[in-house]
Amino acid sequence: MEINLKGKKAIVTGGSGQLGRCIVRTLAQCGADVAIHYHKNSEKAEELAAELKAMGKKSGVFQADITKEQSIYDMRDKVYEQFGKPDIIINNAVIQYTWKNILEQDPADFFSQFESCVMHNIYMNQAFVPHLIEQQYGRIVVMNTECAALSDAGSAAYVAGKRGLDGIVRCLAKEIGKYNITVNQVAPGWTISDRARKEHTEVQPDYDRTVPLGHRGTDQDIANMVCFLASDLAAFTTGAYIPVCGGRVMPAI
Repeated sequence: MEINLKGKKAIVTGGSGQLGRCIVRTLAQCGADVAIHYHKNSEKAEELAAELKAMGKKSGVFQADITKEQSIYDMRDKVYEQFGKPDIIINNAVIQYTWKNILEQDPADFFSQFESCVMHNIYMNQAFVPHLIEQQYGRIVVMNTECAALSDAGSAAYVAGKRGLDGIVRCLAKEIGKYNITVNQVAPGWTISDRARKEHTEVQPDYDRTVPLGHRGTDQDIANMVCFLASDLAAFTTGAYIPVCGGRVMPAI
């Protein structure tokens, strides 16, 4: 048994970012062609697309501001014209900001998280899902976070955005399941990516001791779950919130 995405086309928002790059590469390794969305990091996106083409996979880079509806629709039109119509949608992009306690947090940060978590997904769904309905098949995988379940002090803007996202995913899964489209969430913990490897900050004792498995997960751990949910191995899983955080979050029944 293997994760086989041969013949599938995927789009990854935030594909040029730390986690996005690993997701893009892993989708391609599983056989998918991948459209790479970026906001500002065109250089990384182009480098990644070149990697995929060297693997024999079709790729392309597409710019958009994921908080702006028209920008998403403009990107969709270019993706359809230059790359094709994706079967797999990976909504991974999010706006980064400095965490503070609620009483100190700039209200603009709450709006930015709502825009990049909730509205980002609404715009992507409204733009790309009609094709999935038309072809009676699709996979949507959305990036959430362990923070949505933990609600730690200082994370309120992020948590509010991701909890709103959770509601969107659950409703969407019920609305479009009849079209053979699954919608699931992957919820990473504090993940080791290229930046941490470069800075040699993989080990974080205070955090690691709170993880039942004893260490942080990697971007590859997250990408593996994304690809599983994007595949037909997960054809009967939808509406799920799946933590990939070493057991730090264990949703209860």
